[in-house]
Amino acid sequence: MRRATEAPPQTRTTVGDLLAEARSELERVTPAEAEEAVRGGAALVDIRSDSQREGDGLLPGARHIPRNVLEWRLDPACEHRDAELARRGRRVILICDEGYQSSLAAATVRRFGVDATDVEGGFQAWRSAGLPVAGRAE
Repeated sequence: MRRATEAPPQTRTTVGDLLAEARSELERVTPAEAEEAVRGGAALVDIRSDSQREGDGLLPGARHIPRNVLEWRLDPACEHRDAELARRGRRVILICDEGYQSSLAAATVRRFGVDATDVEGGFQAWRSAGLPVAGRAE
């Protein structure tokens, strides 16, 4: 007997499949393009864990929203939303450590009607491009 939580074998999906599907829906940006978009009014949202931010540093001007509450903060219909970010017409650029979590998250947030995308290569690419990084999280 198959457990209710198991998908039938013919419909199983891999994380690679999910990532490819998510990225097919996004117009991903390079770190430099993200920095330019922020100067033009887009919001940069850092979804890295506290330990990653503590170890690698912060992104000046970025809002930090932990990955585990991101959907609640960016759903315009949710009572726990961040009113500044969770609205149509506001470009939201997500950034994680290497650009994997942020792709999956951005595709989900787009389903709320929010103009979301992510940064190719994440924080590691941002830092490698020589873009600004501030001190570590307190």
